[in-house]
Amino acid sequence: MLFSRFEKLVAFRYLRSRKAEGFVSVIAGFSFTGIMLGVATLIIVMSVMNGFRQELFSRILGLNGHMNLYAVTGSMTNYDSLKDELIFMDGIKTAAPILEGQALISQNSMASGVLVRGIRTEDFKRRDILANSIQMGALENMNQGEVAIGKVLSEKFKVYPGDKIKLTSPQTKSTPFGNMPVSRTYTVGLVFDVGMYEYNSGFVFMSLQQAQNFFKQKGAVTSVEVFLEDPEKLDVMRKAIELAVQGRAKVYDWRDTNQSFYTALKTERNVMFLILTMIILIAAFNIISSMIMLVKDKGQDIAIMRTMGASSFSMLKIFVLTGSSIGIMGTAFGALLGIGFAMNIEEIRQFIEGLSGAELFSDEIYFLSQLPAEIDWQEVTAVVCMALFLSFAATIYPAWRAARLDPVEALRYE
Repeated sequence: MLFSRFEKLVAFRYLRSRKAEGFVSVIAGFSFTGIMLGVATLIIVMSVMNGFRQELFSRILGLNGHMNLYAVTGSMTNYDSLKDELIFMDGIKTAAPILEGQALISQNSMASGVLVRGIRTEDFKRRDILANSIQMGALENMNQGEVAIGKVLSEKFKVYPGDKIKLTSPQTKSTPFGNMPVSRTYTVGLVFDVGMYEYNSGFVFMSLQQAQNFFKQKGAVTSVEVFLEDPEKLDVMRKAIELAVQGRAKVYDWRDTNQSFYTALKTERNVMFLILTMIILIAAFNIISSMIMLVKDKGQDIAIMRTMGASSFSMLKIFVLTGSSIGIMGTAFGALLGIGFAMNIEEIRQFIEGLSGAELFSDEIYFLSQLPAEIDWQEVTAVVCMALFLSFAATIYPAWRAARLDPVEALRYE
């Protein structure tokens, strides 16, 4: 066995507080609390950041293609031939032509800028994140010339399926009074909620043919969106598509438009990990100070045990076990607290908001309507191992001091 019965008995005896060693036990208690809170906080923050990353990119890539093909010059008119060519390539799940443009939506004396996206109804239906997010109305309404708007936009303008909205495009038409912007009235056919504020508040979907008429782009689209079967093969598939459409279209993937956002999330995640690791490190220094004080306080006991036959290595193991026990217990309780908190974070958020009356997580600021958390068990294991290592390392110097204690010097004046 690594520790003898005698070593365990003495080590755990030192962990129990008596009046004479109360101050040492208080410091040990703070060390335990610090490690517990540090581990729990690190797990919670990393889980929330993982959840943010996964939710944002799953929704972004669910609404937008992994890659987009654009015309070399001007608008893209050969989109059907490109689409038919792409869908027969291995590794491509689907391809869909889209037409996008800015417009002004107005209703009930209110106006707001929106992004109008023209898409074929069958392509809209294939996107699970859209098809499964319909709150009111029916998808079939888009075939009848009606449009789809987000939940936030619907609530803001107080329009629902069956109501009318007015869209004004940047294109102009000549009139006896000069150039006037093109405005058309559409019926709301359905209201969706994809869980992202940006899309719920700023997107209007309509059929591709309607969008072409609205933006005066008959027979043309903005781009062809490509969805892959395996997003991990993005680089390989991009090269294959570039080779296949060489000279006919330009290829961009989602990283070209979201690289700065992705890099910012990754950098923030790494910085937060380093900052929160300092909490565990500070708690480990508390273990060092409490163990040094314990060694000093128990100098006579160490000397007596040495004179009765205990080896210096046995003293080393006693104080390593004493200090490590604080770290092990703190890490275990912290891991349980962090995992439990992360698994129920949305319910906890709602409870705190209901209790305080304050909005802690605004979807307008954080883009998502719910606080996400995704537990990465490899990260949890890494955090636990790091906390255990720091706790163990913090005991080495005090335990070494205890092992080097000379019994004669300790008992000289007794």
